[in-house]
Amino acid sequence: MPEVFFPGPEGRLEGRYHPQKDKDAPIAIILHPHPQFGGTMNNRVVYNLHYALHEIGFTVLRFNFRGVGRSQGEYDQGTGELSDAAAALDYLQSLNPNAKHCWVAGFSFGAWIGMQLLMRRPEITGFVSVSPPADMYDFSFLAPCPASGLIINGLADRVASPQDTRVLVEKLHEQKGITITHEEVEGAGHFFENAHMDRLLETVKAYVLRRLTENTR
Repeated sequence: MPEVFFPGPEGRLEGRYHPQKDKDAPIAIILHPHPQFGGTMNNRVVYNLHYALHEIGFTVLRFNFRGVGRSQGEYDQGTGELSDAAAALDYLQSLNPNAKHCWVAGFSFGAWIGMQLLMRRPEITGFVSVSPPADMYDFSFLAPCPASGLIINGLADRVASPQDTRVLVEKLHEQKGITITHEEVEGAGHFFENAHMDRLLETVKAYVLRRLTENTR
C-alpha cells in the first residue's frame, strides 16, 4: 500500500492510500484516535477498518493528523484536526473524481472529528463511528445529522461511557430523514481487544455493504 504525502493546512500530512482498480469505486477516509494519547493511523482499530473497507470495494485513505508521525504541525485541540480531515478528503476526491459514494470512518477522537466533517461536507453519504467519546466531547453540533450511519461501541468500554453513547444515539434517533444504526458489542472494551475485533469488523462490513446495495437499487 503506497505511502503518500499531501498538503494540509499546516504543512504536509502523511498517509496510506489503497486504491481500487474500479475508477468509480466508493471512497472513504479513516480517522485515528487522540494524538496526545498515542493515537496514530497505525492504531489497530484504524488499520483494520482501513483493510475491511478496502476488502469490500472502497478506495481508502488513512492519515496522521498534524504533529503525528511524519505529519507536520502541532496538535490543535480538534480544530486543526478537522481542517486536516477536510484536506485529506479533498486529496482523496482529487484522485477519485468519479467516485459515486463518499464515507468517513473514525475511532474515538477520530469519530468526533469525523462527525464534524460530516456536517461540513454534504457529499459524505455515510459514516462509521467506533467508540465515540460522547462523555468527553460535545456532539450537539449534529442538529440535524445530515447522513445515516453506524455507531458501534463496546459494553465494557471504560474510556467512552456506553451510557453516554446511548444518550447520543437516542438524540439522533429523534431526527427525521436519517437512520442511525447502533450496535453494542458485549464484553468489548474501548479498543475491541482480542476476538472482539472480529465482531467489530464483521458488523461494519455487513452494515456498509447493505447501505451500498440499497443505494444502487
